[in-house]
Amino acid sequence: MFLVTNREEMNWRDWHYLDFLLISGDAYVDHPSFGAAIVGRWLEHLGYRVGIIAQPDWHDPASVAIMGKPRLAVLIGAGNMDSMINHYTAMKKPRRQDAYSPGGKTGFRPDNATIVYTKLVREAFGKSIPIIIGGVEASLRRFAHYDFWQDKVRPSILVETEADLLVYGMAEKALKEVAEKLDGGEGVLGCRRIQGLCWLTDKPPAKKSLELPSLQQVTKSKQAFAKAYILSEREQNFYDGKILVQRHDDIYMVQNPPAYPLTTKEMDTVYELPYEGNWHPAYDKAGGVPALSEVRFSLISHRGCFGGCSFCSLNFHQGRVIQNRSDASLIREAKKLAAHPEFKGYIHDVGGPTANFRGQGCEKAKKKGPCHLQQCLYPKPCKNLKPNQLDNVVLLQKLRRIEGVKKVFIRSGLRYDYLLLDKRPDYFRELCEHHISGQLKVAPEHTEEHVLNAMGKPNFEVYKRFSEKYKNMNKMLDKKQYLVPYFIAAHPGSRITDAAVMAEKFAMSRLQPEQVQLFIPTPGTRSTCMYYTGLDPETMQPIYVARNPKERQLQRALLQFMDPKNHALVIKGLEMAGREDLIGYGRNYLVQPPRGKEAEYKKKAEAVLKAKNKIAEKISKDKYGNEIKQVPKKFKETKQNKPKLKVEKLQALAKLKNKQPKTQQKKRDEAYDNRSRHGYSGNKKNRGAK
Repeated sequence: MFLVTNREEMNWRDWHYLDFLLISGDAYVDHPSFGAAIVGRWLEHLGYRVGIIAQPDWHDPASVAIMGKPRLAVLIGAGNMDSMINHYTAMKKPRRQDAYSPGGKTGFRPDNATIVYTKLVREAFGKSIPIIIGGVEASLRRFAHYDFWQDKVRPSILVETEADLLVYGMAEKALKEVAEKLDGGEGVLGCRRIQGLCWLTDKPPAKKSLELPSLQQVTKSKQAFAKAYILSEREQNFYDGKILVQRHDDIYMVQNPPAYPLTTKEMDTVYELPYEGNWHPAYDKAGGVPALSEVRFSLISHRGCFGGCSFCSLNFHQGRVIQNRSDASLIREAKKLAAHPEFKGYIHDVGGPTANFRGQGCEKAKKKGPCHLQQCLYPKPCKNLKPNQLDNVVLLQKLRRIEGVKKVFIRSGLRYDYLLLDKRPDYFRELCEHHISGQLKVAPEHTEEHVLNAMGKPNFEVYKRFSEKYKNMNKMLDKKQYLVPYFIAAHPGSRITDAAVMAEKFAMSRLQPEQVQLFIPTPGTRSTCMYYTGLDPETMQPIYVARNPKERQLQRALLQFMDPKNHALVIKGLEMAGREDLIGYGRNYLVQPPRGKEAEYKKKAEAVLKAKNKIAEKISKDKYGNEIKQVPKKFKETKQNKPKLKVEKLQALAKLKNKQPKTQQKKRDEAYDNRSRHGYSGNKKNRGAK
């Protein structure tokens, strides 16, 4: 039975009122991969009457009042994605499909859905009912943040909506306490000490807290914005994180420390609630909701990610502490899937944000939360991180043995650097032998070290090591399986020249990346902070940012130079990068010159090579024709150091000279010198004269 969606369904249950009304920007899919379903089922499990209105008509306040005013609160979320990302591409163009709407059609939700829905509810019910906002959109916009689509700093979404509370992160624990407080008559004021909440006040909290730069400061100063970001990032710890305060004119936005992670028992409870595992029947005529197809026969084994990628919002939403389900819970769910009439014998995925992060790997993080000043894997793996995938191997083996299951795949992304840390071969062999459907997804993201540093990702050499290991394992198993690497174009730090170098490396290694994403500055991430400020918030050092839409497009085209549609853009990109030497015929070139312009581009390529030779270190030749590097500038003579430098100069020249390969002329001269020393001059008449 689905959650109630209208008055008629309330009558079937003989309900005259709701305790909580849930409004979602997504279509209603009763599956644990959808946030609205989890929240609704969780509150229902706690004994409350819950109704859901999915994608109401945002032009009509009556659309949110069809089931009446709820007794305790209205809960509002934009859906599984930020509504602006759902609507627009990285080039700010409208998307043609919405996987979270009936039939994949667009137009069922507004821009900035959380703000619009909150105003709609206020019009329908007034201020007599508490409004609680949550979900990804609210979580990532809880502080003053940069909005890519408006290209400006916006206030906290809690201030913009004028909602009563904001639940950030995964909401089960916080919502349970909020529901108890509201049901007990304590009202919104009684909820202000609950972890995992944000709230507004006209006075800063008396309890010890950390005040971030204000809205006014972060709007005027990019240094202040970067400082506010890094301070908020460091305090996302449930154990000892500080209360954070950010002033917005005369109002203070207060963030309590994050909620404690769910225990394994609690995770089992949440994911074994009586979900229907399907979209609501009201969407059958439209062909259902496309987003379900990817997850219908998949298992969520854990939450959280300690990867620490700069461009990822998981740190700010799910957190860095891994929360696992038990093997028994996953096996029970797998048996239900196997009994489904549409199940074909294939479990499409077992994982979470990162497939091989099941299990924290750090005992300290489990007890006291993630470190404030240090990442787990970057710039190098922490010594406290001890990966052990044996439990994962046992789980996968159990799932394979379930009757009706033909194959269990791992389709979530893998952190290959973490996999390489595990010295035991069990998981890697198990993965390659039984759980890959021909292709394994990994995300090196870039090849250039300074860009990878900005991303918080390991050196590209680590990916090469993993690629070689993967190749050898599949060769040993006699399997033809491939890696599918993901890359990001135009990330902060990446110039057009970096994209050209990256493309050149792809061409030399015969790599043809299919998965290339153009960087989108999503609210609440470190990379977005870099994009807006042009600063690395950790060091406050300047970092290059490709903001021009044309350059961003050219960077992506360079990484996908094999696509014929991109050839004109690739030529423009190479010209912009000053790399016309990569335009030509043959395997080592990225693209062929346009017809009729072969001679023109040949001249350009020759000019580039000539310029590169000039930029290269100048060389001179010794008397034997060997190349000698020019003496370094430090040997430039002055009156004061002339005697000393003369000796050093001679020593340096001698050292460089000795390193040069011997030519035939030099060999003949040395042979002549040796013969002279022994009394042989080369003249027959003088032989043996000594």
